[in-house]
Amino acid sequence: MAEAADFQGTSASPARRWLRRTGALLAGAPLLAGIVQLPAATPADAAGQESPQAASSAGSVAVAVDSLTPSTPSESDTVTVSGTVTNNGKQTVTRAHVDLQVGPPLETRSSIDTLAKKSDDLQGPSGEKVGGKYTEKFSALTPGVAEPFSISVPAEKLDLGRDGVYQLAVALSGETAAQPWDQVLGIQRTFLPWHPEEADTKTKTTFLWPLVSSAHMAAETGSNEQQTPVFRDEELAEEIAPGGRLDQMVSLGKGLDITWVIDPDLLASVDAMTGSYQVRGADGTTTPGKNQEVAKHWLAELQQAVTGEEVAALPFGDPDLASLAHNGTNVTGSLSHLKEATDVAAETVDTILHVKPSTDFAWPVDGAVDPSIVKVATSAGADKVIARGDSLQDNLSYTPSAARPIGGGTTAVVADSRMSTAFQGDLTRASASTLAVQRFLAQSLTLGLQTGKQRNVVIAPQRMPSVSQAQAMAEALAALQGGNWSESQDLTAAAKAKPDPAAHTKVPPASAYPSSLRKQELPRAAFAQIARTQGKLDKFKVILTRQSRVVTPFGRAMNREMSTSWRGRGVAAVGYRDGIESYLNDLIDGVKLIQKSETKLSGRSATIPVTVQNNLVQGVENLELRLTSKNPTRLKIGGDAYEEQHVTVNGGHAQSVKFTTTANANGRAEVEAQLYTEDGQKYGEPVVFDVRVTEVTPTVMLVIGGGVLLLVLAGFRMYTQRKRAAAREAAEDDTAEADAEADGPQSQAGAPQNPEASGARLEEETEAGSRADAPEQPSDPAPDTAAESADPSGTGERVDR
Repeated sequence: MAEAADFQGTSASPARRWLRRTGALLAGAPLLAGIVQLPAATPADAAGQESPQAASSAGSVAVAVDSLTPSTPSESDTVTVSGTVTNNGKQTVTRAHVDLQVGPPLETRSSIDTLAKKSDDLQGPSGEKVGGKYTEKFSALTPGVAEPFSISVPAEKLDLGRDGVYQLAVALSGETAAQPWDQVLGIQRTFLPWHPEEADTKTKTTFLWPLVSSAHMAAETGSNEQQTPVFRDEELAEEIAPGGRLDQMVSLGKGLDITWVIDPDLLASVDAMTGSYQVRGADGTTTPGKNQEVAKHWLAELQQAVTGEEVAALPFGDPDLASLAHNGTNVTGSLSHLKEATDVAAETVDTILHVKPSTDFAWPVDGAVDPSIVKVATSAGADKVIARGDSLQDNLSYTPSAARPIGGGTTAVVADSRMSTAFQGDLTRASASTLAVQRFLAQSLTLGLQTGKQRNVVIAPQRMPSVSQAQAMAEALAALQGGNWSESQDLTAAAKAKPDPAAHTKVPPASAYPSSLRKQELPRAAFAQIARTQGKLDKFKVILTRQSRVVTPFGRAMNREMSTSWRGRGVAAVGYRDGIESYLNDLIDGVKLIQKSETKLSGRSATIPVTVQNNLVQGVENLELRLTSKNPTRLKIGGDAYEEQHVTVNGGHAQSVKFTTTANANGRAEVEAQLYTEDGQKYGEPVVFDVRVTEVTPTVMLVIGGGVLLLVLAGFRMYTQRKRAAAREAAEDDTAEADAEADGPQSQAGAPQNPEASGARLEEETEAGSRADAPEQPSDPAPDTAAESADPSGTGERVDR
């Protein structure tokens, strides 16, 4: 990026300081030239030691500047530089001394980059030595031993001129046995921003402070009413514990003028840890989590830190917008997941932190954009995209303000690439951290001095800074906010600022997207698997009586499957997706048909039971069970080829459903039982079993009919015979009465007094005897469906007739 060679609109400097500074430089120029030429003029040792030039280039002594305070001094301050010098050579360094050297102002931002890359190069410019008593001496530096140093010098002794960024070098000079003359053996350069008075026009600076983590929660929850969450590990507890990464982000960010950028998934995960939770171990078993108090403390600290500050909420789970744009848009349903993640973001943050966040901002990885990324980023409702200057580049001699319109009502908020990447890399060493802080401040001041116009700059650092990176960020930001050339501004205000008309507004094409970032993207297969899981969930949820117990945890889990945190972790990402889909499969299989063995049907009609097992905690409904005969000419179900019945099963229970069958012929008939949802979609695997029909034969029916006929004929014959006998007895009685009347009155003792009654009794006795001898009459037929057990049918089971 082109930059102006000179500053525009810089503040005036005291004439006395400038003249003294210029005179000192002119007077010291010949001396410096002689010093530079001195090693080259010295002959190499005859024994074959390294030449002075080679030794100078090697830098046998490492100089580390561990602290520079204050980072942005004023005229009344004392600048203290502390660190260590370590002799990495094989020879002892004698008459060693550490000096401070001040170089001329660095005119452009690119010159700061160049110097930072060669901060320990002995051949580079070193500047004018402060000298005098502002030096530290060592009698000897033993190989491999680090010696500390600390030099304090009043700012006025540094002879700094006009406002700007100065090179400050710490040089170690000394002698060795092979090179017995004073020479620079090690150097470390850093930057000293100099702006002692308040600027007339300050740069408005927005610093994004990201609270983002990787996915820690599984889709699995406990079967209790509270749905106890299950965590994949205890890494989140380590991050929020005292001294952990996220604990440091909160404690360091508290009190700074920043815009908090938060992934709602992080808040939801920590909030879940405040109650009962389970942690899954490597062996698959779960144990109770024990970090409730840690989670409560972290949330309380965060709630306090964000009070009165701007909070921008990312979509739930921080979806990878670039991966979605490049590999997911042609997979059905992918964009709907982004919309859901955006919709739930504001509610999550508001519920847990009690602040209303902004959801207008989308933040692609590293601020790299192309047209497809912008389209996806704004599809869920965001109208501002946080880009970066190395993606949306400008061909200007200065750095324009962050906000710029890119069409379609969308604003690109372009973060400064130099300042946003200042804290990347390993900053665990104090020297690396100090250099990063001073370089950040130098870039900020140089940017502010480029023009006399006020500009808005946004800094968007890496999403998940380490502890050392976060500490360096906080140190630099505190120094910047305590300086004289910058003032803080919220992200929303930066996005609304008046755009620079000369700034570039065209989004770069897809071909310009960095290949290094493209290689880390989630593949299309990832989005296809997410879509497959969603399809299974859609079919499953319609049968549930309490859908939210399943839909919510799985919906959030699928948001996490699209997370930016999976970049560069392809194997782990596949494992996470497989685990979620596998768990959903287990839940779906919890509602199934019990397998049946061969069923025997002895008779023309019978009922066949089919059992539905529900192993879920909640009940299921909206299911239809269809029993189909594969051979309806032999066996009909409900009078046709198949019959359907509605199924409702309580949680943890089984339900048997009975189907009426009619047999038309002997033999085997294959029958299939299949569950369906109300919309006609198959649910689960079918159960297929055989029904063996053993229908009663015609011969047996004839035998039974003949027996019944014989019984009827025998009864009729006995009845006829008894009627004839009764008639004969009546005739005999009539003859006897006639003879008696002819003979006259006779004694009635022992004779029947009432012949009609006697005859009636005889008839009753005859009929009673006939009924006693007659075959028993059949009662009402028994019902087809008897009480039936819900247990699975056994081998060779017989059904009710």
